[in-house]
Amino acid sequence: MNDATIRRVQQRDLPALTDIYNHYVLTTPITFDIEPKTLEERQEWLDTFASTGRYQCLVAERDGRAIGWACSGKYKERAAYATSVELSVYLAPTARGLGLGRRLYQTLIDVLQDEDIHRMYGAIALPNPISVALHMAMGFRLVGTQTEVGWKLGRYWDVALYERSLASPSSVREEAAVESATVQSSGDGLRPLATGLTPSALP
Repeated sequence: MNDATIRRVQQRDLPALTDIYNHYVLTTPITFDIEPKTLEERQEWLDTFASTGRYQCLVAERDGRAIGWACSGKYKERAAYATSVELSVYLAPTARGLGLGRRLYQTLIDVLQDEDIHRMYGAIALPNPISVALHMAMGFRLVGTQTEVGWKLGRYWDVALYERSLASPSSVREEAAVESATVQSSGDGLRPLATGLTPSALP
């Protein structure tokens, strides 16, 4: 979806982002929230982001409306975890399957390169083969699976944890060569991608 612009999140995006998030709250195990969020509740989430630092949020915009986002947030509350972040990406249902999630994720990783971050994590409720393939193709590796850790939509769900260091893309991909080889040979079209964007290049 090359007609979408990726930029930093703005206050005016909050209603659209809340609508997207609540769709996943109500219909999927992708998030373990079970009740829709109000604008006031999501405002607290929005207020955690800045244009620099460990916690940032990028939005994909098309025709003047936000249709998805990727963000970095706290991995754990305790202070020693501070240099680790958890990444998330959400798209409007109509924006899925077009490569936009990957563009958002990669651009976020690029703008975080100069920040004080050592490890990045992605938590995936299983099964979710598309998200698993995305993470492996971008240099993440599986470090563990929590079994039946969440109850939602009438059943228990496993959650897989994927990890990547915030090193140069080439070194990360060398470390993940074994894991990503299976994905790259599967014919799904996923390949390493570098946007080359810096924080100053974002709108």
